[in-house]
Amino acid sequence: MLTQVPLLIAQAAGDHDSGVRHVAQISARAAYAFMCATLAWGVLIATGWANKITGRQGLRNSHMVLATLALAFGCLHAFAFTILKLTPFSFLTITVPFVNGGLFRHALGIVGLELMLVIAFTAGLRKKVYYRKWLRLHQLAYVAVAVTVAHSWFGAIANGNLATLWLAGLTILIPTATVAAARFLPPHVLVRLGLLEPEPGFEPEPDGAGGSALDISVDNERCHRYGICQAEAPGLFQLVDDERLRYERRPPPELFAKARAAARACPMRAIELRERVR
Repeated sequence: MLTQVPLLIAQAAGDHDSGVRHVAQISARAAYAFMCATLAWGVLIATGWANKITGRQGLRNSHMVLATLALAFGCLHAFAFTILKLTPFSFLTITVPFVNGGLFRHALGIVGLELMLVIAFTAGLRKKVYYRKWLRLHQLAYVAVAVTVAHSWFGAIANGNLATLWLAGLTILIPTATVAAARFLPPHVLVRLGLLEPEPGFEPEPDGAGGSALDISVDNERCHRYGICQAEAPGLFQLVDDERLRYERRPPPELFAKARAAARACPMRAIELRERVR
């Protein structure tokens, strides 16, 4: 009878660990889905492509909700491994890559999650630090998502769940990667692909002789200083320390495309472009 006690304890621990690992798998898949949705929706907001759906504040809040859900499920996935009974992970193991013989796929997950946490904690500092520096940090989300996706796929291979993740994961990943890639394409390529409507008028000649000139004006009543125009055209728009927006009223011909991209991306439609023949 006494010899059966260790077997019963081991079986109970095994059942416990099986349930914990099931929770870890479900939370990982939920985090994967919300992470992809956060990135895709964030790109749609930053480019202004989603502005026709609802207001700016609603878009901003929905992006934050998706990011919060992705982080919550990601943290739950990591925490689940610390409550295993047979082979528990220490707090150090889930926070520092390669500690205690940690695998490469584990390191990818740790780096991806911690990058996302840093981005989330610094999201409220946009108006307290120089915008360009904050933007560069926020853009590390692309790196964090790529690293976390690699962690998910390596984990699926190691656990024999690749068939499940292949269909569902790839279905979510393809549109996310497509939207993210479109974020960095120049405006004329987006027009050619049908993602943007072509601007009326015509492009000036490269040397600036003849052609057209462009005047920029900003409606201060509408402008909320989000800084998206600066992200699109840093050579034309700049947020200064006292929350004022400086901009070039008459940009050079080589920056016309940047000016149009900034006007399209402005969520408040505060930028007005006037083209005139010279």
